[in-house]
Amino acid sequence: MFEYRVAIYTVRQAETEMNRMAAEGWRVISVSPNIAMSHGVVVTYERKK
Repeated sequence: MFEYRVAIYTVRQAETEMNRMAAEGWRVISVSPNIAMSHGVVVTYERKK
């Protein structure tokens, strides 16, 4: 079983936050532009529960 988390970041903070989440066992499965806000990225994470 997996659990998921979705986070929204500015482009500048995305790399730092993705590395922090990876250290907690999360794996990035999707990165897409934040079309609703016209800036930033939406990152989806997954990890085994």
